[in-house]
Amino acid sequence: MEETKERHQRYLRAMNNPVRRKILRELKGGSATIEDLKTRTDLDEKTLSWHLDILEWGYCVEKQMKDNRVYYLLTKEGSVIDYIDK
Repeated sequence: MEETKERHQRYLRAMNNPVRRKILRELKGGSATIEDLKTRTDLDEKTLSWHLDILEWGYCVEKQMKDNRVYYLLTKEGSVIDYIDK
């Protein structure tokens, strides 16, 4: 039960921010590198990394290594962005 509560709290913290929801919307089309997301969101790398870390901590995104680059992609939990802000 405590694990479920902790998971839920992390998820809500990650989703309860308009900048992070914007990042999730940008990932709806598929995986992206931090460089891709910097261009799409107009955020500097430090700020973007901080938000991505929280999204990963909150189970909304995951990292995937490909060709020595880190790609971020939506998890099932992060895909809920389709139903938010409508």
